[in-house]
Amino acid sequence: MLKLGLTQGLQQKLSPQQIQFIKLLQVPTVELESRIEEELEDNPALEEGKEELDDVDNNNDEFEEKDDSSTEEEVNIEDYLRDDDISGYKMQGDGGNEEERDMPVATMSSLNEQLLTQLGYLGLDDRLTMIGKQLIGSIESDGYIRRDMEAILNDLAFSQNVETDLDEIESILHKVQDFDPPGIAARDLRECLLLQLERKDDGQHADVVVAKMILSECYEEFTKKHYDKIMKKLEIEDEDFIKDALELIRKLNPKPGGSSSGLVRTQYLIPDFMLDNINGELEVALNSRNAPELRVSRSYTDMFQAYDKSDKKDKKLKETVSFVKQKLDGAKWFIEAIRQRQQTLLKTMNSIVQYQYEFFLEGDESKLKPMILKDIAELIQMDISTISRVANSKSVQTEFGIYPLKYFFSEGIATDSGEDVSSREVKSKLKDAIDKEDKQKPLSDDKLEKIMKGLGYNIARRTVAKYREQLNIPVARLRKEL
Repeated sequence: MLKLGLTQGLQQKLSPQQIQFIKLLQVPTVELESRIEEELEDNPALEEGKEELDDVDNNNDEFEEKDDSSTEEEVNIEDYLRDDDISGYKMQGDGGNEEERDMPVATMSSLNEQLLTQLGYLGLDDRLTMIGKQLIGSIESDGYIRRDMEAILNDLAFSQNVETDLDEIESILHKVQDFDPPGIAARDLRECLLLQLERKDDGQHADVVVAKMILSECYEEFTKKHYDKIMKKLEIEDEDFIKDALELIRKLNPKPGGSSSGLVRTQYLIPDFMLDNINGELEVALNSRNAPELRVSRSYTDMFQAYDKSDKKDKKLKETVSFVKQKLDGAKWFIEAIRQRQQTLLKTMNSIVQYQYEFFLEGDESKLKPMILKDIAELIQMDISTISRVANSKSVQTEFGIYPLKYFFSEGIATDSGEDVSSREVKSKLKDAIDKEDKQKPLSDDKLEKIMKGLGYNIARRTVAKYREQLNIPVARLRKEL
């Protein structure tokens, strides 16, 4: 039996303004300009430039003289004529002679484009070119083809209507494997390394010959670092031959897709904050690109004023007034969201500097204190999610280099003296211990645990293993060298 009933409940919903602010907050400086350009294109009521104070005062005076009576259809214009000047925050380079601190980084053209260009140089007929394109299209970002050749054969037959066989596909694959970068289009690591060694083999270097023998005949022993078994299997008594060959293999590129050469274009790594040490006093400044000069369009406010004084009974006029109001609302919301973004960024960065003051003075990693998102959230009375959005994609320029904000957040580890130290400090000490170990007898995690406890850090073996993995350091067996 169906019944109708009423229930009361509380629901938390975000307003459009809050959603806009959240989206803007997590945008890094390098993407903010394009986001502002999009808004300028979408909203004609938003303009670049600083609002004139005289105009704002005059407009406010005009609206103060208006009759306060209004109907539900009417809107309050005064809300849109307030001063929208967004200056007043401490910015780096507010003047005309701004000194940019952008850090140029190189980015490469598409690996796929480079390979297709090289395929064109082979002068193959249309059918073979289709096979080559299918193979290149199967290459993953790290440079490997992991798709089975029979699956590629079926793709060619059903999708491209190209009849071929495995021998012909293998033939074209070998041609693609001759392309740059060396090792491209390999089907596994072993083939990748062998392809690179083939480029180096001129018959005159013993280390290349031995390296190829190790990968061809002793690959399993090589992966497990059983060097004595390799020497016995290859009947090599001179240890130096093996050492030279292994050193050569280590210098090969296991991910050829990540080092492709080609046309380079320059992009810039733009820090969101600038931190200056002025006579021992740290000053935080927001990158001036975070402080665009935006204002509500004067022509739109004048248009809205004219419509407000006219007859409201006309349906088309009401629709026009509604459209203009919507655009003015959007412009004001966006400007306010930008302002809130600046305030939140500065507030968060200042609190991080306050918390990690000793590190920012000296740049000594051991001075970093344990700090989690909750610490900063409590310090500035903001939600943890807000701090997370600020820290996730922002960076700061210091005299010691550019650091992502995430760098300053770490867990705390108790020492024998009862103090808490940053897990980053513990990792640094762990790395030092591994760097100094005897590579012929590398330290196990158990031994590393004892060393760390001897230094006063109370961590368990599983924590040692976790930190070692985070540092991308392999287990002891794989660190063994001759």
